[in-house]
Amino acid sequence: MRSEELGETLLPKRLALPIFASDPLSSVAYATQEILLVLTLGGIACLHFAPGIAACVVLLMTIVVLSYRQVVHAYPRGGGSYEVVSTNLGPSAGLVVAASLLVDYVMTVAVSVASGVDNIISALPQLAAFRVLLALGFVAVLTAMNLRGVRESGRAFAAPTYLFVGGVLIMIATGLVRSLVGDAPVAESATYGITPEAGDAHLTGLALLMLVLRAFSQGCTALTGVEAISNGVPAFRKPKSKNAAATLVAMGILAVTMFVGVTVLALIAEVHITEDSCRLTGIDGKCDAYTQKTVIAQLASAVFGGDHSIGFFFIQAATALVLILAANTAFNGFPLLASILAQHRYLPRQLHNRGDRLAFSNGILALAIVAGLLLWSYQANVTSLIHLYILGVFTSFTLSQLGMVRHWNRALRAERDAGARRRLHTSRSINGLGALVTGLVLVIVLATKFTQGAWLAVLAALVLWLMMRGIRRHYDTTATELAVDDPRSELAPPSRVLGIVLVSTLHKPTMRALAYARALRPDRLEALTVSVDREEATELRRRWEEYGIEVPLTVVDSPYREVTRPVVDHVRSVRRESPRDVVAVFIPEYVVGRWWENLLHNQSALWLKSRLLFTPGVMVTSVPWQLTSSARADRPAARAPGAVRRGEPAPPSVRRQERSVGGAGGRRS
Repeated sequence: MRSEELGETLLPKRLALPIFASDPLSSVAYATQEILLVLTLGGIACLHFAPGIAACVVLLMTIVVLSYRQVVHAYPRGGGSYEVVSTNLGPSAGLVVAASLLVDYVMTVAVSVASGVDNIISALPQLAAFRVLLALGFVAVLTAMNLRGVRESGRAFAAPTYLFVGGVLIMIATGLVRSLVGDAPVAESATYGITPEAGDAHLTGLALLMLVLRAFSQGCTALTGVEAISNGVPAFRKPKSKNAAATLVAMGILAVTMFVGVTVLALIAEVHITEDSCRLTGIDGKCDAYTQKTVIAQLASAVFGGDHSIGFFFIQAATALVLILAANTAFNGFPLLASILAQHRYLPRQLHNRGDRLAFSNGILALAIVAGLLLWSYQANVTSLIHLYILGVFTSFTLSQLGMVRHWNRALRAERDAGARRRLHTSRSINGLGALVTGLVLVIVLATKFTQGAWLAVLAALVLWLMMRGIRRHYDTTATELAVDDPRSELAPPSRVLGIVLVSTLHKPTMRALAYARALRPDRLEALTVSVDREEATELRRRWEEYGIEVPLTVVDSPYREVTRPVVDHVRSVRRESPRDVVAVFIPEYVVGRWWENLLHNQSALWLKSRLLFTPGVMVTSVPWQLTSSARADRPAARAPGAVRRGEPAPPSVRRQERSVGGAGGRRS
């Protein structure tokens, strides 16, 4: 796609919702489950804390959505939390947010895919042995879809997201109606007892408080991905801010409704679930051989009439699909943020480049590789991965809200209209409350998850923060070094140009290199060969004189059979004799058409170039000789990725089509 076609990839709200909000919408599939998993550590009696914890999560979600709605309107250029914090709290604080979000985007892919695979295994237990392979396969599919471009991935992912939302809402409505008419659904685990992790001892005081706080921190996974819309405002159709804000509100309403519904239904159906199935009592057979179904699977089975009902399989299929596709939120957010950071010189410039389909291909591939390694390392285990999750989200939440408070303070100092000042005070109050609440949650998450594995996420964010500062320092130093101080002196030509043609044997590539070097008319020209075998050197000199080549041949002995060092030493000696001159080195090279032929040729030339490029005042010129096999490169079977931008020739069919189009255009003009 041409750069001018970027406007055609902008998203309407109906596609933006599944692309940017699939993560928070799908988190209802495991947020309630994570709360119950923690509470059951204290036994069944602790489940009565679930409604209060869910209410706190809903309140937090409402505050965060309202806060980010302010961000969308105040910073429509995108960048979300990073842009807000960098502008208002400084670059270092902005990098803290960026590092935290990048780590969390990776975790979003890992947790979403692993959770989706869990739901597949709940419906088809025989696939449990292929957990990691399935997870890596889904990451590969997501990567391929996103490399096709944002709009294409949105079309592919929209239907599963809407099917999941519709299915869950129907399940909640059906379950609640059945409860109201006296036929409440009952989960298959309702008859199982739970042995508390501490045995028969009842949790009280600080231990009970820590259990509840830990359950709350796990439930906060429902908020992951909320910031993605604020990062991706530029991807919306105009009016961008208005459409992004509307999508954010729709996402918040749907996520809250589904989370509350699933939690209420889980308590009505008496779902009992534990991290260790051996703490369940009343199981038939060996506990370690028992595979627990996810909360969403147990509810679907209870509401729709068993594990073989159409409703059960529909919910499981939709849930598994949307959880896997929820990783798409990260596949859109990570490359966008990485592109902005690369533009600001905190990450390699390649991450700012768009690919063939106008997607940030390098960022997509980087995310896929790191997430795949994480899934492989943790064996796609959701319980292990979840501890590394959401830390970065609440770091960005807190700092961005503080940044927005400072933004409104600055606006208040410049505003004199009473009505406008009231609106600014309201906005500041919303963001101030958001900063207070999310800061408190950040402390809770750190306190309850740090020793469970969150320290790894903190360490990764710290390493990334240091790396980005180092990259920026390098780019700044390089820019200073390359800046033109005196144009006249920089444009002054060298005193002389001394040419050296490297010769290994006397053949057509050597003759072409000699002819090209002579055509450039250097002030002095010599041919240079390294004598590893005296007989070969003698034969070369004999043929040189026989052909009557007017360029003098210099033979450098190499008693230790080296080629690179003698050449470099000779070039440096020429340079030392004439420090104001420029030495131009001409290297004949073969151009081949098969990848394996490169292994058989040009190795010495590559080493020589790599060494000579580090020598000041030396210019290295490759003189190509195309072997017969190189003609294969002019007959590609199809366009390869990046072929258009690299200027590679088109296949014959494409060339014929381009000629016909050009001819028609010529006739019309």
